[in-house]
Amino acid sequence: MLGFLWVLMVLSALLLIVLILMHSPKGDGIAGIGNAAQMFTSQKSAEKGLNKLTAIVALVFVVCVFLLGFGIVH
Repeated sequence: MLGFLWVLMVLSALLLIVLILMHSPKGDGIAGIGNAAQMFTSQKSAEKGLNKLTAIVALVFVVCVFLLGFGIVH
């Protein structure tokens, strides 16, 4: 059980890194000049799904850290 939690924690950490890097930046940057950023707002549903998946993976990571850190699982 301990080995399984370590593997799950490492995999969720790596997946969390990938998912966070996949998020789009919130600032408009140079596209904010002339409202050119509004052309790319059609991806809101994909962003919502990515946010949910990131939250689930983060929750799995945090639970694994607490279980391993407090020594609940032997």
